Amino acid sequence: MSAPQLVVHRDKELMAQAAAARLITRIVDAQASRGSASVVLTGGRNGNGLLAALGAAPARDAVDWSRLDLWWGDERYLPDGDPERNVTQAREALLDRVPLDPARVHAMPASDGPYGDDVEAAAAAYAEELAAAAGPGDGGVPAFDVLMLGVGPDTHVASLFPELPAVRETGRTVVGVRGAPKPPPVRISLTLPAIRAAQEVWLLAAGEDKAKAAALALSGAGEVQAPAAGARGRSRTLWLLDSAAASELPPSLYPPATA
Repeated sequence: MSAPQLVVHRDKELMAQAAAARLITRIVDAQASRGSASVVLTGGRNGNGLLAALGAAPARDAVDWSRLDLWWGDERYLPDGDPERNVTQAREALLDRVPLDPARVHAMPASDGPYGDDVEAAAAAYAEELAAAAGPGDGGVPAFDVLMLGVGPDTHVASLFPELPAVRETGRTVVGVRGAPKPPPVRISLTLPAIRAAQEVWLLAAGEDKAKAAALALSGAGEVQAPAAGARGRSRTLWLLDSAAASELPPSLYPPATA
């Protein structure tokens, strides 16, 4: 796994704009080299802020949206269209305004879908969808170009919370989560092995409430205690922070002149 790299921006707005520009470049490069690109989206204020910034970016039309596969790192197990679902928020922020191929938008199952209350069955179905898109030797998960994660104040990423069973999972790529400390309590999440299949993992953190989490995850904490510490990409692990989220990091971790 790759060692973390840090980029610290002045504020969350600049962070979102810079991350959106970075993502456009990464998608365009992947499409130029392979014909398509694969990205895992994250929810929350930073993930949705990035999508909104991407929608406003003049360079967004450089992306061939019809050749982009979108996946999700986690989802709240709620009815389809619920405003708290990550896919609903992503559609409002960007997806409904760009010409995506609906067959390449891989939303996680909803609680009013074919699996009903059985979140474990829903998670297994998403794992099967991932495996169907994976190449030989990929470990049941596509080699995502970029997988984005928000970092919670408790260091959770996706729906992998400190000390809970999901963060300890080593065999499955997708799990159902019950009893999440952040509502709603029932969720679906990629596991750390699935996250680590990505070529690049980007962790987004903005605001003073993320400062302790960033400091803990980047200071050698174990992944069970600090799941963000275990989120690494094959070729790159990038922490994208604003100055408030970076305020408790040792200055030695990033250059003081970072934009």
